Amino acid sequence: QVQLVESGGGLVQPGGSLRLSCAASGMVFSMYDMGWYRQAPGKQREMVAQITIGGSTNYTASVKGRFTISRDNGKNTVYLQMNSLEHEDTAVYYCNANRLSFVYNYWGQGTQITVSS
Repeated sequence: QVQLVESGGGLVQPGGSLRLSCAASGMVFSMYDMGWYRQAPGKQREMVAQITIGGSTNYTASVKGRFTISRDNGKNTVYLQMNSLEHEDTAVYYCNANRLSFVYNYWGQGTQITVSS
C-alpha cells in the first residue's frame, strides 16, 4: 500500500522559510515522478513543483526562484524548500507521486502552510 506522509508545515512570517518533506513507502520511489501541489481556500488545487525520475524540475511561475524541489531516492523522500514566503503561499500542500502519465497517482494527506505576521 502506497503511503505519502508530509511533514514540515506550520506558521511562518512573510519573508520566512520552511522545508517540507514527503516520505514515501509501499512503492519503488525511484520509478515515480514526484510533485508538490497546493490548495488555498476557495481555489482549485494547483501544481507547485515537479521533479521527474531523471531529476528534471518544473515550477509554477509564482514560485520560481523562491522554491526548490529535490529528491533523495536513498531515503524515499521528496523535499520542497520554500524561501521568501508570501501571504499568497498560504495553502494546504500535498505531496504527489505518479507514473505512466498519472495512470498510477497517489496523494499525501496534506500539510497546512500559513504565512502571516
